Amino acid sequence: MDTRGGLESMITGYRISAALSVAAELGLSDELAKGPRTVAELATVAGADEETLARLLRALVAIGVYAEADGAVSNTAVGEMLRSDVPGSLRPLARTLQDPALWAAWGHLGHSVRTGENAFEALHGVDVWTHRQHQPEHNEIFNDNMTALSWKIATAVADTYDFSGFHTVVDVGGGKGIVLDAVLRSNDQLVGTVFDQEHVVATEPVSPAVSSRWSAATGDFFKEVPPADVYLLKSILHDWPDDRCVDILRVCARSLNPGGAILVIETILDRPGQEAQAAFSDINMLVMPGGRERTEDQYAALFTAAGLRQTRVIDTPSRMSIVEAR
Repeated sequence: MDTRGGLESMITGYRISAALSVAAELGLSDELAKGPRTVAELATVAGADEETLARLLRALVAIGVYAEADGAVSNTAVGEMLRSDVPGSLRPLARTLQDPALWAAWGHLGHSVRTGENAFEALHGVDVWTHRQHQPEHNEIFNDNMTALSWKIATAVADTYDFSGFHTVVDVGGGKGIVLDAVLRSNDQLVGTVFDQEHVVATEPVSPAVSSRWSAATGDFFKEVPPADVYLLKSILHDWPDDRCVDILRVCARSLNPGGAILVIETILDRPGQEAQAAFSDINMLVMPGGRERTEDQYAALFTAAGLRQTRVIDTPSRMSIVEAR
């Protein structure tokens, strides 16, 4: 691709995002998992206008999401990942774009760059967490997305870190408890709790096999967390500015059992091969929750400010690393 064409594709990339989001919302890949379908058949099932759906599908066929042959449309390997029933499905991620407030916040990026302010709150007058609390449908999609994106990372954490010296673990801000589930399944000696706000936290374990060692608790991690030997904080600190991160870490440090550890599971800036993904995740944090991605040194500074010591950083087979503090 020539330089001009490449830049043009980058500029108009939002069109692809929008098309994928609509396909995910309509559940097209789920229907195509049953076999090839005509546009008319898909339009009937999806409740869409046949002619307009045909135009959408033409675009998605052109970029390899779907295939077309003999008047019927089918999934490709790419389209399969928009199915709701595949491990690590990207359908919830695509569906998050159905929230108009998200699109509008990204359109407000320039304000953040000029002022340093969080784009979402500056535009909408409330932070993204408050917004989702009052939008149950979008909140559920967000939670589904966090669950889907966590599968590979959860397994990587459970396989990479040695939990043998611990007996109790709390998944702080753990939502549906995907990371906790993986850690408990890999460590029979552990008893674990998923801790989050009442409208978010799981009510039962992902795997029934760990139910005897699993519990859920609700609360505010800025105020208190249940005592534990080890805390898991996956994709928590990157949501918040430095001062709020220090508050969270101090609360965890206060309740940490002697000899325990705090494991911050995050994308680390400037890791080879992940530069672009980490950098744009950092911009997403600026636009949406108001946090940021960080370097190893920046995490070490947060721990020091909270009265902790960063002891090591462990890379995992996923895009995230484990930053350990004691």
